[in-house]
Amino acid sequence: MAGAVEIKTASPNVTSRNFDPTAVVPEPLPPVVTAANGEDAGVDKLDKKSREIVLGKNVHTTCFAVTEPEANDEFTGDKEAYMAGVLARYRKSLMERTKHHLGYPYNLDFDYGALAQLQHFSINNLGDPFIESNYGVHSRQFEVGVLDWFARLWEIEKNDYWGYITNCGTEGNLHGILVGREVFPDGILYASRESHYSVFKAARMYRMECVKVDTLISGEIDCADFRAKLLANKSKPAIINVNIGTTVKGAVDDLDLVIQTLEGCGFSRDRFYIHCDGALFGLMMPFVKRAPKVSFKKPIGSVSVSGHKFVGCPMPCGVQITRMEHVNALSSNVEYLASRDATIMGSRNGHAPIFLWYTLNRKGYNGFAKEVQKCLRNAHYLKDQLRAAGIGAMLNELSSTVVFERPRDEDFVRRWQLACEGNIAHVVVMPSVSIEKLDVFLNELVKNRSTWYQEKQPPCIAADIGKENCACPLHK
Repeated sequence: MAGAVEIKTASPNVTSRNFDPTAVVPEPLPPVVTAANGEDAGVDKLDKKSREIVLGKNVHTTCFAVTEPEANDEFTGDKEAYMAGVLARYRKSLMERTKHHLGYPYNLDFDYGALAQLQHFSINNLGDPFIESNYGVHSRQFEVGVLDWFARLWEIEKNDYWGYITNCGTEGNLHGILVGREVFPDGILYASRESHYSVFKAARMYRMECVKVDTLISGEIDCADFRAKLLANKSKPAIINVNIGTTVKGAVDDLDLVIQTLEGCGFSRDRFYIHCDGALFGLMMPFVKRAPKVSFKKPIGSVSVSGHKFVGCPMPCGVQITRMEHVNALSSNVEYLASRDATIMGSRNGHAPIFLWYTLNRKGYNGFAKEVQKCLRNAHYLKDQLRAAGIGAMLNELSSTVVFERPRDEDFVRRWQLACEGNIAHVVVMPSVSIEKLDVFLNELVKNRSTWYQEKQPPCIAADIGKENCACPLHK
């Protein structure tokens, strides 16, 4: 390998001071995805046809079976001891896997010990957050407090917005696009090809006509192609998904340019609806200088963000906010609840709003601003170290997602839980990702890469990240 760079390492982050790696009972990693002919689907065979994912075939052999207790178990306690052992081993496995977590946008740096006292309650926020139901064990007062915080962040008055805390980021997209569909029943959904898969799932679920828009090499929506497709369908209203951070490359669509393109094609503000998918970067962008502003002062219809990503919540959740004027078409009375409901799921996790409220109060705007800057600095560090080691890498200006050549060894990919697509992989630098952790990863990658390419050249990924970012022999 050309000029490997030795990276000095500090002590790797340890989740707990009492954590003993030798005590971990390693869980089997998912099997390597194989090609149809039985060979490993490595970098040389990354086309879709070379991969086969068989549903339901990779977990049953390692599942924890549910078994009936013995008749005398309440005297012997054997079942309790067995379950305690399973849980202890599982906890150690989680600690080990957390040490090697880099590819997915989850902030694992949190401590919610103060909230353990609430785990004995079945807290359910049934129906509309702003209308109490007959079910009294809820956390609406926390939920509305969190919603008000995000409403201030995205510049919409209390009386002008409606929203709720969702069960995940996908639900936010499903709701935002559903509102758009209700506003414009005959509208066409436009989304860039690099939008999250949940956007296209929504189109299938709602039987919407969906037009995929090309992207720039950065992953950002190509507004020239967007314009051409708008003009081809000028007779129908437009429902647009705008990405505030794409899934793979972390690209941020230019909201202002999208609006200018719509208006330039003759779409007045009463003929388009914009949903902003801010799953990860929706909470980071307000604290990034020169970042396009996501604000309801602009003609957008809804914004969604995940709560378990940058915020750091131990269960999947999210925040969805839309304009009050739009939500009435979805809302209906539910006598059983003595409330109204315009949500997707109905029953909603009442613990999630409390976790979000707790973190927002502890960190506040200033705390999040510091974490955003830390993530951006560490992402630039990773990109610079990859390039110094002769590895092609790209980092969008407003992003903490570092894209680089896909490692050739699928065991390495699974060890570091890297998200891959075709010839590229990425690391999402979250507040829980330290320089020390990145150094451990970089040293392993550089060491392994020197053996992967002893007899062949590294792949060219110019088509994925641009010639200026590729480090193959042709472009470096």
